[in-house]
Amino acid sequence: MATVTVPETTALSKLREAVQHCRNCDLYKDADRAVFGEGPKKSPLMMVGETPGDQEDKKGHVFVGPAGRLLDEALIDAGIDRAGVYLTNAVKHFKFTREERGKRRLHKTPSRSEIVACQTWLERELAAVKPAVLVLLGAVAASSVMGPSFRVTQQRGEVLDWPDHDGVIVATVHPSAVLRADDREAAYAEFVADLRVAARALP
Repeated sequence: MATVTVPETTALSKLREAVQHCRNCDLYKDADRAVFGEGPKKSPLMMVGETPGDQEDKKGHVFVGPAGRLLDEALIDAGIDRAGVYLTNAVKHFKFTREERGKRRLHKTPSRSEIVACQTWLERELAAVKPAVLVLLGAVAASSVMGPSFRVTQQRGEVLDWPDHDGVIVATVHPSAVLRADDREAAYAEFVADLRVAARALP
């Protein structure tokens, strides 16, 4: 498999174009497209999710499916304007399996090698946006930025040091985890509380 060198640029438009040619792992073979981040280049708040979902892959935009709609609601309740947030994913291609005897594409968690293969794209985004607060949504995002030993369950909702960066990190669950929760009301309230911690950490 031929790899693609990630351009040494912080021009998001150039990175967004270049990522469509990425062959650094095999996920591009089944996905419709790479889905790059969106939002203001110098946003003080950046959020990193896991991978694009089915709707994101089809439409080419981040957080436009069910998890994105829940995130929109939670941002409002946390007093955060989504238009001012830079949103992206740790992995840029949709990983899925097909439903047995059906056409639905069911999300699969990226492997460690797939996370690592996409890491440089995320690093370029971080260098371009330079957020004051980085919110990690779920284990894949946390693993990409903080390493595989980091546990969201142990440190969610805390303001954490961000090594080698002029900013802080807040880790929380992915909004899809709220959708899957047995007690969705309680899970949603905890998620919003974590986002409020991030909002209070903004300069």
